[in-house]
Amino acid sequence: MKYCSECGEPVELRMPPDDNRSRYVCTACSTIHYQNPKLVIGAIPEWGNGHILLCRRSIEPRQGLWTLPAGFMENGETTTEAALRETLEEANARVAIGDLYSMCNLPYINQVHLFFRARLLDLDFSPGTESLEVELFEEQDIPWDKIAFRPVYFTLQHYFADRKTGDFQFRIGNLEPIVHPS
Repeated sequence: MKYCSECGEPVELRMPPDDNRSRYVCTACSTIHYQNPKLVIGAIPEWGNGHILLCRRSIEPRQGLWTLPAGFMENGETTTEAALRETLEEANARVAIGDLYSMCNLPYINQVHLFFRARLLDLDFSPGTESLEVELFEEQDIPWDKIAFRPVYFTLQHYFADRKTGDFQFRIGNLEPIVHPS
């Protein structure tokens, strides 16, 4: 950030009084510009006895890999509205949103991912503009080595484990960056 969105003057990174983090502060009007994590909201669209709808991405990042329908929450919408919208946009699928199932914190990229269990209302789905294809998968057919994002992998692993016991618990994951050896 270089300029204040309130007055257009330059900002500088400094710690405001009574704060514990550096923030962008306007040098003219003293407006503090808070930067907060982005929410990624999605659904686990279920059909029948454990079939899950996945989307193969047509866009970067992770083009060509599989994911649950999810995306950034928009201003002015609830988390359930975001899950409904993303499922419709990516899979042209209508769902009934159920309980919040998983939350993954990714502080190293300033994101929080939330996934709701959802029931597909019908089998009338097709790829949206961000998907190459959409398909229902049983657990043994999930392309585990082609899952696009770690929160989706985390969520699906727990979902299928919980499905075996019939006890779906709220899952929280704190995902750290992957460190590759030099």
